[in-house]
Amino acid sequence: MKRAIKLSIQIVLAALAAIGLLSMTLIAKLSVHTVAAAKPPHTLRADASLAEHYLDVMKRHLTRSDYNDSNEQQVPVPVRQYLHARGLKLSQAVPDAQEDGRSWPESAETMIGLKRLDNLHACIRDVLEHGVPGDLIECGAWRGGATIFMRAALLAYGDSGRRVWVADSFEGLPAPNLAQYPADIDSELFKNGDQLAVGVNTVKLNFARYGLLDDRVKFLVGWFKDTLPKAPIDRLAVLRVDADMYEGTIQSLEALYSKVSPGGFVIIDDYGYDKGCRKAVDDFRQKQGITEPLETIDWTGAYWRKSDVAQR
Repeated sequence: MKRAIKLSIQIVLAALAAIGLLSMTLIAKLSVHTVAAAKPPHTLRADASLAEHYLDVMKRHLTRSDYNDSNEQQVPVPVRQYLHARGLKLSQAVPDAQEDGRSWPESAETMIGLKRLDNLHACIRDVLEHGVPGDLIECGAWRGGATIFMRAALLAYGDSGRRVWVADSFEGLPAPNLAQYPADIDSELFKNGDQLAVGVNTVKLNFARYGLLDDRVKFLVGWFKDTLPKAPIDRLAVLRVDADMYEGTIQSLEALYSKVSPGGFVIIDDYGYDKGCRKAVDDFRQKQGITEPLETIDWTGAYWRKSDVAQR
């Protein structure tokens, strides 16, 4: 009996040692990175205004690029339990991937990365400097990060009249409507409801955490086909579309492009990533005779400035 108990203890200890070895290997693979790869600390530039510094800090925090977050979802449950029992946590340093939104920390309020946030920042600054009339909107908001930044920018630059519109189903993406939008035939994003569906109250809470939830933030809750055509929006200075699919992209452009002011910007988040989205943009631009250059932001984002509304 004693021999059996001793053998059982040895087996348990061996199993724990194996788990420990595996966890340490994972930690080495996921956590260790060179100094050259690490993102430099954020410092206040001598020539930066308080507004610009505030917005830089906002971008870094909304993307969580100011620190390395957990990467637990890639780790087997027994290893996670072993680590948690010892107060350990995995992290992964992937600054380049976070820069252009190819990966993102699990706690971030946005997936779009710093490059696309920098583009949004530049577009907002431009329309404010040139007095381009209109509100700001994102169609497809997820946790609200880009729209939170929009509201932060209006605050930082002292704009007291424009509104920020947050348009989303807040239920994830719809199943493809292939009868009407056959270009979405390969899309399976609707299956990722556990990751993409973020309730409107959660998004409002995210705004409130940054002190940016007020009556100038407007929520359009529902499918784009139902909400966008009747949205009480007169003019837009920035239209940002993050709809992933042909359906949501074409519905956003058809409902809102005519409201974009001359000198305003149209930003497409998924142009390089999703072929359905890309086809929707190309189809719309061709149908409308839009010839303004479509500029690349990063591996997936693209945008153009609307220059001559008279011909649209």
